[in-house]
Amino acid sequence: MSELRHDPVQKRWVIIAIERGRRPSDFKTPPLETRIVRTCPFCPGNEDKTPPEIYAVRPDNSAPNTPGWKLRVIPNKFPALKIEGDLNRRGLGLYDLMDGIGAHEVIIETPDHNAHIGTMPTEDVLEILKAYRMRISDLFNDKRLRYVLIFKNYGEAAGASLSHPHSQLIATPITPRTVATELDSAREHYLAKERCLFCDIIHQEKALGDRVVYESEKFFVFCPFASRFPFEIWILPKQHSHDFALTDDETLIDLARTLKITLYKLRVALNDPPYNYVLHTAPNYHVFRPGRPNYWQTLPYDWHWHIEIIPRLTKIAGFEWGSGFYINPTPPEMAAEFLRSVKIDDLDL
Repeated sequence: MSELRHDPVQKRWVIIAIERGRRPSDFKTPPLETRIVRTCPFCPGNEDKTPPEIYAVRPDNSAPNTPGWKLRVIPNKFPALKIEGDLNRRGLGLYDLMDGIGAHEVIIETPDHNAHIGTMPTEDVLEILKAYRMRISDLFNDKRLRYVLIFKNYGEAAGASLSHPHSQLIATPITPRTVATELDSAREHYLAKERCLFCDIIHQEKALGDRVVYESEKFFVFCPFASRFPFEIWILPKQHSHDFALTDDETLIDLARTLKITLYKLRVALNDPPYNYVLHTAPNYHVFRPGRPNYWQTLPYDWHWHIEIIPRLTKIAGFEWGSGFYINPTPPEMAAEFLRSVKIDDLDL
């Protein structure tokens, strides 16, 4: 029989449609085509086809906006939001609006057009995470900005318009609704129990064990109890931490290995599926809010940053849009068991 499961973080219900019976092997996708695209603007030698870099890792001290880099961060050529200007908050009758102020950046993760995080050298994955940390810290110096969302679209079905390995960053002058709901849930849990909701989830999942995918010294990887999608995976630091930008280098090294292992398992298990991942970190709690001076007072205690990985294996249709429910045909316990079975013995860590 199908089950209705409640997500305590997003406060939504998910239908685990067991009777639809889609096993993990049913989701294996045709492999993504690997190729070299000479016109790819992200490949070395095409630096003049992108906006000037904001940041780069250049081991040979090569000049900015030339070949010789290991990683580049550039403004998005077609940004959703722009950094220049004022917010100009205003009303229009019942409606609120403001100018499209923010930031939209691209993290070009490697010069290798066909690379995959699951098989990249760990030190290269570490550079990606360091770039995330640095850009979040830098953008939060702008008091207009309330939130920075890091995300990756891998594969056309996941929304990637270019196949060269990259992730993106969008900084917004408001906290996104999905994140705000998680923040509210975390605060309510802390006020009721004086414990972090996410820490409690880690303890619960470790005790049960059937949804655990992988565990390192510092990170815990599992399929959520109320997974919205088949093979949805979360990565959480074991030690309570609210702000990804405060993560030290030793912890980032462990995260680089953990992210690499998790995405490798997903790649092997499902034949390199398209996926999205998002990093949910703390909002810009350094910003003073008139009328709400204590708004983020409990944030260091109740919030817990994390990464959510969503393989794109099913489609959202009318019921999901109309109800807000998600229908997941593969129980997370089954997905986690399948991912645990993927061996990582030969993976260079």
